[in-house]
Amino acid sequence: MPLSARKFLKSVSGSFAPLLAILLIPMVAALGFSIDYTSAVSTRASMQNALDAASLSITTLATDTSLADRQVKLQEAYLANGGQGTAKLDSFVVATDGAASIKASAGFAMPTNFMQIARINTVQVGVASAVTKRPALVEATFKVDKVSGYWNKTMTLYGTKFTETNANKLMKIVYTYNGYGDPKGYGTSSVYTINGTTETLVQKQVCTTTTVTSFYGLPTTTITQTSGTRKYATTCVNTMYPANGAGAVIDVSLMDQLYLRMDVPSGNPTVLKSNDPATSNRLYADGVEIASGTTVDIFSLVPCGQTSAQAWEDGGNPVPAAISNADFFYGVTGKCAFNQRASETLLTQ
Repeated sequence: MPLSARKFLKSVSGSFAPLLAILLIPMVAALGFSIDYTSAVSTRASMQNALDAASLSITTLATDTSLADRQVKLQEAYLANGGQGTAKLDSFVVATDGAASIKASAGFAMPTNFMQIARINTVQVGVASAVTKRPALVEATFKVDKVSGYWNKTMTLYGTKFTETNANKLMKIVYTYNGYGDPKGYGTSSVYTINGTTETLVQKQVCTTTTVTSFYGLPTTTITQTSGTRKYATTCVNTMYPANGAGAVIDVSLMDQLYLRMDVPSGNPTVLKSNDPATSNRLYADGVEIASGTTVDIFSLVPCGQTSAQAWEDGGNPVPAAISNADFFYGVTGKCAFNQRASETLLTQ
């Protein structure tokens, strides 16, 4: 070992202490900068979570909410979710088909602790969020096709509005058996829209059955049945109110939940519900029977701009069963646009 090195190691004069102090300054600064950096990373993560939650929350506001009010709600939700600094609604665009896209950002000048040594008093932390929202059901139109069976029954559409807990009746279809005695048993169906306590008749279907000696020459719309040697011919006449009406047109844009219920006083079970996993399997959608144990979401069961052919087996036959055993046939047409329901929303950034 060189002589100078040995002398340095053996030195007790204290000349090394100032050097060590000088070396500690950048070491402490580096450690402090690391602590400030870690704090900034943690702050950014919490800001991102808060902005994402706030961006999602403003998509559930009423459709006529102004951009200024959405900005206020965005900031309120951002702070409520632990965000720091200011959130900004950069854009909220609703396309003609009802699809929405939302972009937001947030910034915060985070105070530093150790970086102030280098005269860096704050560090700017920024985050961004983007949300897309698909069009959702805002209107459903119900129209009876054919209803049969020896049992009287009523199908009712219930809806629960946003921020409310009680379901209200929105539409009902009342069926009364005509008592003729034909195999399927056809009768009269009346379709009503319901607004509070007011019921409005929008469609009435009266089915009349007779016995015939031959099916030859009957109109193509005639329902034919055979039992033993007897032949039955059934004719159903629809009357719409008004005459050019489409059926029961139901505004569901303010509804957070929808379900169908069928009451069959003589059936077993007597109550069938689309949101009851024990009975929803008696509902058919476009020829397919709902799987047992399923809770049906009516919003997803009604396609946008199309008609879904649906049916119920009212309890006279065990399920699963072919759709030919069903008794209550109707069509429901969906209209979609921007909607408050959160389930149609997706974070994209």
